Amino acid sequence: MNTSNSMISDLEKIVINKDEIEKRVIELGQQIKSDYSQNDSINEIVLVCILRGAVFFLSDLARAIDMPVIFDFISVSSYGDSSKSSGIVRIMKDLDENIEGKHVIIVEDIIDTGLTLNHLVEVLNARNPASLKICTLLSKPKRRKIDIKVDYIGFEIDDFFAVGYGLDYAGKYRNLPLVGALDPKIYSKD
Repeated sequence: MNTSNSMISDLEKIVINKDEIEKRVIELGQQIKSDYSQNDSINEIVLVCILRGAVFFLSDLARAIDMPVIFDFISVSSYGDSSKSSGIVRIMKDLDENIEGKHVIIVEDIIDTGLTLNHLVEVLNARNPASLKICTLLSKPKRRKIDIKVDYIGFEIDDFFAVGYGLDYAGKYRNLPLVGALDPKIYSKD
């Protein structure tokens, strides 16, 4: 049995296919390059990837930004193995790089309520970066509980449980090359 086919059978529908993701990520990379190239003092950007979901997005986005970038990784948790946020944000793995005086872009897979990202922005701003922006693959504006400025958005989506292209449910589905709506029967036991 093909693993990808069995994972796809757990979806209600495919929402964003592989080609659409690839095209939009290239556009985002070009926009970031354009924005940062206008300032001659910026010679590199620190891309802070929120683990684990944003790894696929980070890899493709970094290749689409035609200028020097540095990677760093941070892991935060507010979900665990649940389909709903607990509201408690914990830093599981902190940055290795000092971001003071550097231009930083947080790379996120999805922004839902905004609570986790808002907490992370506060933590990183306290480290005095030269600038701090947010780039997300997916945004669910209807679910926001806090108003947070997002500088680069791949796609706005409706309120469904998204999986694929790094997004998971209980650690599964990350390796799908697309974004799909997970069938509620899969997570309804939460």
